Amino acid sequence: MSASWAYIFGQPGADPVADRVVIEREGQRTTLVPVPDESAVAEVAVGLVDEGVELIELCGGFTVQDAARVIDAVDGRVPVGHVTFGLESVTGAASYKARFEAEHTGD
Repeated sequence: MSASWAYIFGQPGADPVADRVVIEREGQRTTLVPVPDESAVAEVAVGLVDEGVELIELCGGFTVQDAARVIDAVDGRVPVGHVTFGLESVTGAASYKARFEAEHTGD
């Protein structure tokens, strides 16, 4: 049996099933899963665990509260990581967030 992990990231309008990408090489299965917004991430994570994913990583665009909801939802069945930004990246991350919000909320 191969090792399996998933990376979940936000992508407005995405379908977590239809739009996912699976890469399988040398016993490793990596699943890249977009979610349309943060409200979907916990349910998607549980589904991935039910499919056999052994580790979940969350994009740094999700909040600590989003990560906590995922951790609670998977109930210790798999480890959950949360990408964070180094101090040197905070300004760039904030700029990206502002552009993203302006494009997707009409501000």
